[in-house]
Amino acid sequence: MTEKYAVVVIGGGAAGLSAALVLGRARHSTLVIDAGEPRNAPAAHMQGYLSRDGMPPAEFLAAGREEIARYGVELVRDRVVEVEKGEDFTVVSAGGRSVRARRLVVATGLKDELPAVPGVAERFGRDVLHCPFCHGWEVRDQPFGVLATSPASVHQALMVSQWSKDVRFFLHTVAEEELSDEDLRRLAAAGVDVVPGEVAELVTEDDRLTGVRLAGGTTHPRSVLFTAPRAVPQTGLLERLGAELHETPFGAYPVVDATGLTTVPGVWAAGNAVGFAEQVVHAASGGYRAASAIVGDLLMTDLDAAAGRRNPA
Repeated sequence: MTEKYAVVVIGGGAAGLSAALVLGRARHSTLVIDAGEPRNAPAAHMQGYLSRDGMPPAEFLAAGREEIARYGVELVRDRVVEVEKGEDFTVVSAGGRSVRARRLVVATGLKDELPAVPGVAERFGRDVLHCPFCHGWEVRDQPFGVLATSPASVHQALMVSQWSKDVRFFLHTVAEEELSDEDLRRLAAAGVDVVPGEVAELVTEDDRLTGVRLAGGTTHPRSVLFTAPRAVPQTGLLERLGAELHETPFGAYPVVDATGLTTVPGVWAAGNAVGFAEQVVHAASGGYRAASAIVGDLLMTDLDAAAGRRNPA
């Protein structure tokens, strides 16, 4: 017979593990199915999480897995390829396993697509960075570059000036006339140098970034480069379940309430599955909120069913 769980959590990052921890402690049979592709895997450390500042992401996830195991939560390394909604949810994995669940938590995150500039992907998470709140302190006061991916990259160039006063904004494929007068005034006020021209490649020496080379041949000495990847939400499972999505500047994400409940009854989403800007601490919080809502939802469902059996209409 097909195995049945109270809850299946799809995704074993901070959001999924946090949800599983709460569910396990609430004595609900819980299965976590994790493909093992955390968004922050390229980073050596994570910052800004109180009591965990500077902890390697892999160490953080390992600790989470140990914690959920104490409460009987099962975790498997696999990828969910199909979900169907009937009286319960049927979840099918790439490994051929099929299980049923009364409720689902979708914590599938997102993928970062990096600019196609030689050297960017290879150095991402080291000296090519995307979030100054995550990494700004560690690279403070060094010569920064910001590689534009759109006119909206002005915001990133302005933000990183909080951590260094030596910032060059490489327009790359963005034309200078695409920047507004307000953009230019703010860049000038922040002391950010605007550099037109397409970036050809990054220059490295001894396995560290040393410069940004333009297509025209000019090389700008830089030791840190910020850029904004294109966020690709992993919403395929939610779409197949019929969840409503809403468009944002960073892609289409599910419509959710304050607990992460989607428009599909019984399906919650958490972490980067609900938004581009969710950091690890936000994701853990989102998983906790979703799980606590599920515990209450299952309890009331069961109590109502028991009351109906005792007092049939």
